[in-house]
Amino acid sequence: MSTAAGPLQGLKVIEMAGLAPGPFAAMMLADMGAQVLRIDRPDPAPRAMPQRFYFIDRNRRSVALDLKSPPALALVKRLVGQADALIEGFRPGVMERLGLGPDACLGINPKLVYGRMTGWGQDGPMAAMPGHDINYIALAGALDAIGEEGRPPVVPLNLVGDFGGGGMFLAFGIACGLIEASRSGKGQVVDAAMVDGAASLMNYFFGYQAGGEWEGRGRSVTGGGSPFYAVYETRDGRYVSIGSAEPKFYEELLRLTGLADAGLPSRDDRANWPQIRERLQAVFRSRTRDEWCALMEHSQACFAPVLSLAEVAEHPHNKARGTFVEVDGMVQPAPAPRFSRTPAARPEAGVEPGVDAQAALAGWGLGAEEIAALMRDGVVV
Repeated sequence: MSTAAGPLQGLKVIEMAGLAPGPFAAMMLADMGAQVLRIDRPDPAPRAMPQRFYFIDRNRRSVALDLKSPPALALVKRLVGQADALIEGFRPGVMERLGLGPDACLGINPKLVYGRMTGWGQDGPMAAMPGHDINYIALAGALDAIGEEGRPPVVPLNLVGDFGGGGMFLAFGIACGLIEASRSGKGQVVDAAMVDGAASLMNYFFGYQAGGEWEGRGRSVTGGGSPFYAVYETRDGRYVSIGSAEPKFYEELLRLTGLADAGLPSRDDRANWPQIRERLQAVFRSRTRDEWCALMEHSQACFAPVLSLAEVAEHPHNKARGTFVEVDGMVQPAPAPRFSRTPAARPEAGVEPGVDAQAALAGWGLGAEEIAALMRDGVVV
């Protein structure tokens, strides 16, 4: 790994290898300069793709350990003594059974911020139940709110539960815990549940519900109900996005589409929305996506083309900002957010479990002879 950079440089984090939200939280911390060591199983489950394609595993080293082995467990406890934070994403009780629960780890290192990532949380009647992103966002009210009116909810990939409500909230919680620990000298447990995070993401809409303004799935302005905040198909079968929510932006939309003097009914009356949408659909189908880009992309209409994953890195705005980077010949999102004085380093590809154990342990203060002995004795695989 390259020399660390970023605002979290100098912090040490242990990541217990897991799926999606835990690795995403670890990626966020590693992107910002934290030295993250992933503890992998010696016999990891087969994955759908080679390791190099799991971009969220970037920027950290790996040690493969059998945690049921007393010497391996002792090594992890030694590492815990040096760590600022720990990330684990097992079901409640698993880390305790391994001898690495919060009480044990905080007993070793009282300043440790112990981050726990689950779907349902550490307590409650569903805490021990299995689940996935779709289940957590369903219970949080997020899934019911997304989609078209009169149709089933639309699954928003696993962005809302795993990554937005899960990994990102865990990273935020750990950052908060680290700040507090720097003041108090005491660590604590961060209980990050995807159902809690997804619910928090919905706070804005719960306000509309409380105020009697939430009209249900597919009926709100930002939920797909309005014709001026929508996606339209173009002549070549591609799509553009329109976000002309404010009146002045809507006026610009009508001007650029040639509908300013077309006698459209007022958008203030929701009963007119279907008619306005129909007219806009017909207009947008009259030109290709790129033709609309040439006309509207630098206008005040709040416009952007709907780009595929294969297209985004080549868009002029993304290229100018460096929103995407190339790592080992593969395009992936750059670290975010950005810092003026302590910018993040360029990402480095993730590694196979245990492949760089020697360098990883050396980075945590173990000597060459000790590392060689651990590998010779099979403690480090």
